[in-house]
Amino acid sequence: MTSPALAKVRAVHCDHRAGEEEIYQALKRASAPLTEAWRRIGKAKRIGLKFNQDKQPHNRIYHAGHLQQLVSERVARAFLRLLRERSNAELVCSDVSGYVMGGIATIEETLTFAEVFRDYGVHFADGTKPPYKTVTVPGGGLMFDEYVLPAAAVDVDEFISVAKLKNHLFMGVTLCTKNLFGLMPGEPESHTRTYFHHVVRMPYLLADLAKIFNPVLNVIDGLVGQAGMEWGDGSEQQGPPRIANTLIVGDQIIATDACAASLMGHDPQSDWLTPPFHRDRNHLLVAAEGGFGTVDRTQIDFQTEVQAPLGQFFAGLGEPIEQIQSVRRTTAEQALIYRDKMRGFVDRYAGDYILLQQGEVR
Repeated sequence: MTSPALAKVRAVHCDHRAGEEEIYQALKRASAPLTEAWRRIGKAKRIGLKFNQDKQPHNRIYHAGHLQQLVSERVARAFLRLLRERSNAELVCSDVSGYVMGGIATIEETLTFAEVFRDYGVHFADGTKPPYKTVTVPGGGLMFDEYVLPAAAVDVDEFISVAKLKNHLFMGVTLCTKNLFGLMPGEPESHTRTYFHHVVRMPYLLADLAKIFNPVLNVIDGLVGQAGMEWGDGSEQQGPPRIANTLIVGDQIIATDACAASLMGHDPQSDWLTPPFHRDRNHLLVAAEGGFGTVDRTQIDFQTEVQAPLGQFFAGLGEPIEQIQSVRRTTAEQALIYRDKMRGFVDRYAGDYILLQQGEVR
């Protein structure tokens, strides 16, 4: 019996001042060893894409000629050129814009890569509208057993996540795995985004999404990234830019993100209360503990042309640590109360959502 092949991750140097041709060559060099991923891509008839690209025009922050909080347009174009050379498949990019769901923008306003997609024949599927599908997590979920997702994102032969190198206020880092959260519909088909963002749920939900989509290729734009938090106004307090001069490509999403996190100066094997995981558990470690992927670099075929740390990356603190500890403790206490009194709650409140505080339904 042969051992399963190690996940392959490659990080290459690419100067942030490079043009599209140089970026293309860097991506080609980084992805060339991922032969099994390219074999699968070559066989696929329909490929799903998720770019970190959704933002209103007036909120798109640039640094050194690149989008600071979104995938750089030059990176997007170079990657789609490479993908088109390797595949004749139908390409479908899905996104569920929080701005559109919130009624503060139209999809035409938030679709940052509309022209890029037209140039490379990528069909965009607006995930704020049906059709949706209920998808079961392979092997069972860590948060939920099934999720409602855009049909266009799941009715594909292969899937690719293209993300930005950033920190996140809640999750510590936001890379290819957190990028998938942008595929979660809102009400009435699913829950509000704040429901999923609540303390405790998000790390397990992200691990489940990683298993569902299981991208064949994971690309991280690290030419210019951001520390502190995912969004913000680009100030030193909100989310300062970080020039990292790298592109990272891998064939397994958790392994790819683990290597990227390590290049940011973070320990991907660490957990809650170890920076940058201030607010919640490390979703990459949660996935690995659940049997999907690894955060152990010795178990990854990882080769890099750049060295950690690529800059002063950190996650900001949205609330005092003492408050976060209290919320997590009391949430766990109410869960234990619910477990012990579940039958009575179900008999009385079947079909409803309930909020428990101090053991009472509020």
